[in-house]
Amino acid sequence: MFEKSFQRWQEQFYTMKKATFEGWYYKQQANGKTLAIIPGRADDSAFIQVVTDEASYHIPYLLSEYKVLRRKSFKKCIVVIGDNHFSYSGIRLKIHHDGISLHGDLRYKNLTPIKEDIMGPFRFVPMECRHEVISMKHDVSGNMILNGENISFNGGTGYIEADSGHSFPQSYSWIHCNHFKEDCSIMAAVAKIPFLGFNFWGCICVVWLNGKEYRLATYKGVKILRCEKNLIELKQGRYHLIIAAKQAKTHLLTAPKLGAMNRLIKESPSCPAMFVFKKDHEVLFSSECEGVSYEYVTRYSPNH
Repeated sequence: MFEKSFQRWQEQFYTMKKATFEGWYYKQQANGKTLAIIPGRADDSAFIQVVTDEASYHIPYLLSEYKVLRRKSFKKCIVVIGDNHFSYSGIRLKIHHDGISLHGDLRYKNLTPIKEDIMGPFRFVPMECRHEVISMKHDVSGNMILNGENISFNGGTGYIEADSGHSFPQSYSWIHCNHFKEDCSIMAAVAKIPFLGFNFWGCICVVWLNGKEYRLATYKGVKILRCEKNLIELKQGRYHLIIAAKQAKTHLLTAPKLGAMNRLIKESPSCPAMFVFKKDHEVLFSSECEGVSYEYVTRYSPNH
């Protein structure tokens, strides 16, 4: 039994070394508008994906048009795809493709990085997907012109994360919101993780509230009480988080599988959800928001 499990792990590790992807998720919201930009590359192509409240777009590029200028660490880099530039101080877009014209500049200030790597000790272990949280919340300014419409993001709020590895998890739930009236940003992800020939349900979560970071994660002993469509409930020591989301209009995105962008998932870029965060019986945070980004993906769903 152990030999077979170890063999499967060896095969998985070999696949991860051979087939890889990397991508960043830049989200900005202001004046009732949501715009998420996903630059990245897989083994088969480079790409930029655009997600708005109304639609999603996939713009392919040649791998030769993709460059990453790294500065000492993964968290300090500039991504260039064609005429488009992405950094942690802003983005510049010049996209003209079938069905979409998008150009403009956005600037970011007052980024909020988390204290330590969200993967914890798992960052030292080969995993099918490695997650990064770059900024839980920051200020956004600037304008984008989308298909002729001038959209102002002045006074807006942004979020940046990243993923790398060889595949997205087969089944997972991911949610993020920082568009609260209160000074808060919450990211939570629960996923089925293959490891050493077996599978387990893992969790990473950050609640950033009034300048204080709360970390709930598998490596910290979190218990996943419920992970269902529209509901995540986590318990870790004295802390208890409940997220009840209503997945609204969804848009198709491509996702990596074995290093190629050949899988379809669905994302709600802006849906309503209720968040309740407690310490013992004390409610530290309770709020409902309309601008929540949410993905719920199951392996055998006919819609995926």
